Amino acid sequence: MAKAQLTISSKNYGAWALRGWLMCRFAGLDFTEHVIPPDDPAMKAEMLLLSSSMLVPSLQHNGIKVWDTLAIGEYLHEVKPRAGLLPADQKARAHCRAICGEMHSGFSALRSALPMNIKAHFPGFKVWSRAVADIERVVAIWKECLVAHGGPYLFGKTPGLADAMYAPVVTRFLTYDVALEPVCAAYCQRIMALPAMVEWVTAAREEPEEIDELDAEF
Repeated sequence: MAKAQLTISSKNYGAWALRGWLMCRFAGLDFTEHVIPPDDPAMKAEMLLLSSSMLVPSLQHNGIKVWDTLAIGEYLHEVKPRAGLLPADQKARAHCRAICGEMHSGFSALRSALPMNIKAHFPGFKVWSRAVADIERVVAIWKECLVAHGGPYLFGKTPGLADAMYAPVVTRFLTYDVALEPVCAAYCQRIMALPAMVEWVTAAREEPEEIDELDAEF
């Protein structure tokens, strides 16, 4: 049987690509990467339009093609149910789906004000007022989940779908020097310390500088 293939975009700028990639890693899926070039229209659309519903990332597995990040997560939960991408408890599972859906369709001000850029660091960055409410909502979600489900990840002892969905926000908070209270700062450190995240960040830092229009200081 052929390996699964995940099509992704830039590792430095691709928030949705990171989400799909982490889901595959957390699920324990054996897959290869197909990275589309920087001048591909799909990649530019993901980077510049910040769309959550695109053909990047897309997963091909056992003759099935799945795109849209949440659809990939749900598919992986079906084929790898023991991986724990979604919680076993029905109430927790509903909660997980709700906050993942909120990230999938919301937080547009945060996306615009703090575009993902792993290589960059802007100490003392002034966050647009419209994005402050989004940041506060993310922090509230994290705190609620960590308390309700005992941590150290959003729904318990192992990283899952929700952690994959919020991982790009973690990188944004670090890039733009967003001040966080200790419980959320510690959560960010745990996400960044995951072997999969270390691998992704290492590759992002080695990525050629080919997307000049995205390397501006906002």
